[in-house]
Amino acid sequence: MPTSPILVAPLLTNMAKTPMSCYTPLSTSFTSVVSYHTGWNILTEEMSRNIEKSLKEGKLLEVVCVFRRTVETVSRTQVNIAVTGESGNGMSSFINALRVLGHEEKASAPIGVVTTTQTRGSYSSFHFPNVVLWDLPGLGTTAQSLESYLNEMQFSQYDLFIIIASEQFSMNHVKLAKAIEGMGKRFYVVWTKLDRDFSTSALSNEKILQNIQENIKENLQKEGVWEPPIFLVSNLDPLLHDFPKLRNTLKIDLSNIRCHGPLVMLSHICEKIINDKVNSLKGRLSTEHVEDILGIRDADDLGKCLEAYRLLFGVDDASLQQVAHSMGTWAFEYMTIMKSQDLHTLCGGDWKMKFMTCLIMRAFLTLFRYIPFLGNPVIHHFRFMRHRRILELVAQDTKNILMKILKECMLST
Repeated sequence: MPTSPILVAPLLTNMAKTPMSCYTPLSTSFTSVVSYHTGWNILTEEMSRNIEKSLKEGKLLEVVCVFRRTVETVSRTQVNIAVTGESGNGMSSFINALRVLGHEEKASAPIGVVTTTQTRGSYSSFHFPNVVLWDLPGLGTTAQSLESYLNEMQFSQYDLFIIIASEQFSMNHVKLAKAIEGMGKRFYVVWTKLDRDFSTSALSNEKILQNIQENIKENLQKEGVWEPPIFLVSNLDPLLHDFPKLRNTLKIDLSNIRCHGPLVMLSHICEKIINDKVNSLKGRLSTEHVEDILGIRDADDLGKCLEAYRLLFGVDDASLQQVAHSMGTWAFEYMTIMKSQDLHTLCGGDWKMKFMTCLIMRAFLTLFRYIPFLGNPVIHHFRFMRHRRILELVAQDTKNILMKILKECMLST
């Protein structure tokens, strides 16, 4: 019987087809088109070999261990964040506030009434381990054009940008946002002087906040820039207004930035190994006895066959219990996303299996047993088709479980 490649849906679907904003949280979709270079080279050849060996042998727990080691490694990867804007908007003050440092403290970024930042400065914070905050001179301070500013400030080296504004959201801010979006990088807009806005306006605080938000969004929309996360804060109150929300968003995005590249690579590695395993088993099914491949007595006992296939891929009940215990969750969390958790669910949830196991089809095959020369080939072909379908469904369930585990590992960092 000819063997054509079995197509099993990839772990990460529609990567090239799904148009997404740079501001869609990566935690909700791992197919974001945002380009992050951080962490891509973390996966070693040894890790790839270990994953391949474990998946081939159906040892899912060992794959989980590799996932965890990878995530632990990338969680220590340095992330570079650029703080940029126009001169006088309070960029250095913002960096101090984000780090919860007073301006007089030794490690604080220098501030002043006149422009104090003439060259790039780098700062760290125990609130954000392995993160470098780059305090950039304001646009117009060191360069005459946006292009020369981007080159001089080395925008290509940063993983995330924070555009600082106050008093007005100018065309320079919009140009920066558009340039960063064009690079495929994520950015925030942070308004830094709410204290002054509240004290100098006759409007209510609620109305002031609304006007600032609407003004920023309107100016970005005019230039066709996607709406980024916007945070309204006062540099004088680092624990109030949107500062807590900003810190929480930043921590989530730091994890996403570090893990996104390795996540995609891991998913591609697992996808290829599983597809190769499926195609190898399909080839064996067409040339060998099912009983020999699966170690069972009756190739038509679909319940036993399903158990054997799940064992081959490491998604049997015992293996899932071990994985769940390792992940600090319940095996039920993985069972619920499986079509192949048992024969009843398999046949009830897949129309092809439902058709191949219905009463009429079974009666039809029983009749063929009594037709010389014709019956055996038909029965053999039908058995092959049923086993092929079970194989596909178990393989897809394995991919779904691996994707769930990958997400859980990433979110645990």
